[in-house]
Formats: sequence, C-alpha cells, structure tokens
Amino acid sequence: MTDTLHHHSEGPATGPALLLGPSLGTSTALWDSVAPELSTTFRTVRWDLPGHGGSPAGLIGPDATVGQLGALVLDMADSLGLDRFHYAGVSLGGAVGLWLAVHHPERVDRLSVICSSAHFGPAGPWHERASLVRRLGTGPVAKTAPARWFTPGFTRPALVDDLRRTDPQAYAACCDALAAFDLREELVSIRVPTLVVAGRQDPATPPAHAREIADAVPHAALIELADASHLAPVERPMAVLAALRTHFAAPGHGPGMAVRRRVLSDSHVDSAQSRTTPFTARFQDFITRYAWGEIWTDPTLSRRERSLVTLTALVAHGHLEELALHVRAAPRNGLSPDEIGAVLLQSAVYCGVPAANAAFAVAQRVLEEEGAL
Repeated sequence: MTDTLHHHSEGPATGPALLLGPSLGTSTALWDSVAPELSTTFRTVRWDLPGHGGSPAGLIGPDATVGQLGALVLDMADSLGLDRFHYAGVSLGGAVGLWLAVHHPERVDRLSVICSSAHFGPAGPWHERASLVRRLGTGPVAKTAPARWFTPGFTRPALVDDLRRTDPQAYAACCDALAAFDLREELVSIRVPTLVVAGRQDPATPPAHAREIADAVPHAALIELADASHLAPVERPMAVLAALRTHFAAPGHGPGMAVRRRVLSDSHVDSAQSRTTPFTARFQDFITRYAWGEIWTDPTLSRRERSLVTLTALVAHGHLEELALHVRAAPRNGLSPDEIGAVLLQSAVYCGVPAANAAFAVAQRVLEEEGAL
C-alpha cells in the first residue's frame, strides 16, 4: 500500500505548480470544473484526503491534526519534485494551506483559502460527528451534506456519493483534526500573498470566518461570491477560476520568468506585470511559459543567436514596437550596435528595403536613448 496521498496531476510539466486541496467528504472531483482550465497555465495537482477518493485510509488515525495532513501534502510534493508551489484549498483543504503558510512558508509561493476558517468552532460538535460516523458510517452525514454544501435547489449527487464511499474511520479522523484546529493567533505571521474566497450563503464557514482571516493576514485580499455556499468551486466555478487565475498569475516564477527578466530587464517585466488584468493574465502566462520558458530556455541556441533570429523575424513582419523592445534587449544578449546594424542590413536583402528602412529608424532611436550610439 502506498504511503502517499492519491493525487491527479495535469498541465505542463514546466508550468508553475498549483496544489488544489479538498473539502472534508469530497474527492479530486471537487475541482472538475476548475482544474482543467487552470491546467492550461499551471501544473495542477489535485489530492485526496486519507480515506477519501483514492487515498489510503491508514495515512491518519484517531486524534489526527491538520499538521499531519500538511505533512502528507509536503511528502506528496516531495515525491513530485516540487520544492515550491502555489496552493488553493477548500474548507479542510484551506486549513491545510494556512498551516503550510505558517509552518513552511519556504514551500508556498501564493495561497488561496476558499470557504474555510482558521478555527472551525467548538470541538464538541466535531467529536460528536466523528463518533456518529465511527458507529454508523458516512450515510447519516451524506444525507445532510447537500444543505451544508450547496445553496437551495443546487445539487451534485456524484459528490454526495463520494462522501458515502469515504472510509468512516478516516472521515472521523479528519473531524478530529478540525476539532483541534485553531490558527487564529498565528495568522499574522503569514507572509505569502493570500487570497481569501467566501460563499455568501455558506452555513459551514460563513463569510465572517473569511473576513477574520483576511483581516489578520497582512495584505490579504478577500472576495465574497454571491449565490455560493460551501463548495464554491462547484457552484460558481467560473468565478473561482477567474479569481484564482488572477491571483496566481501575479508575478510568476520559474525558468521562463527568470530568462524573460534577464533578456527584457526587471523594469520592463515589472511594468508589464503591473498592467496585467484578468483579461490579459492568461496571455501573460502563455508568453512567459511558452515563449520564454520553452523557447528562450532551450540550450540548442544561445541567447545571442536567438536575439539575431528575433530581430530578423520582427523586421520581416513589420512589428516595429516589438522590434524596439528587442533592440533594447539585444546588448544584454551580447550584440553590439554594429552587429544590430548588420542584422538590419541583411534584412534589407531578404525582407525588403522599406522594411529595413523602418527598422533602422527604430533601432537608431532606441540605441540613442540607451546611450549606445
């Protein structure tokens, strides 16, 4: 039997890693309407709680803690070679994210806590639920789950079926973890950029719980979703998707961003990032991951050679604004003004004199501004 949490990974292997944590009683299916779209940009990893979905029940036992669940998540990340990652989690999965941000901030780049809390109320009701499930199985809590999970009239029978199939002992152990969890005094120590998302009609973790987190975590952002209860990624997937994409797209990391900064300069990239909107965020991720992360990092050609090719292509297609950007970047890639001029002269032969004429005007202006001429 494996000693690792069951997980489902999708998206580009070179993309920024994004771990997606579940709510009590659910499986990776909780993210079915959100994860595929996130995976166009991120390497998403959905995971199951012990005894839920495909995870072994024996990973935790009675008197479990959220810290033990967090350690299992770190073990999973280690098995995938993920030193750092973004993290988003719902309810108990969100509590795990808070614990990671407090106790292992070196592993978390950005955090989103969805329909969750730093303290899930008195321990007594959780111990009572754990006792009920240990005696009678998950059937009784499955009957009442829709009222806790969804707004009136909304239903997802398959998710309730996941709860019925959950191992009773593991479910009860997760209840023990929620009973013991209280991170309110430690929220102020969280330094990772944090987004808190609440469902306005959530009876399990009302918006007041989200506000408590957002007020305590320095510089945290808060979004409250109308027409959403406890499982917001299921009821309002597009709203959750937009919020997560915007939050996790702001300033990126990885080899693509690193080479983009080396070639274009920190000031240019910072300016581009500051202008990013929800509408343009996906495009910014696209060029960082593919143009810079896949092509410019390929060692087959040197950065100097890639700069030569890029200047020629931009002249050929008349992309003068982009040409100015890459003329400014060319000296950082090892090209002298004379070599830039030679590229433009060569372009006159194969791309046409009018194209080269416009390119020389752009290059002259940029190099003079940079003090290179």
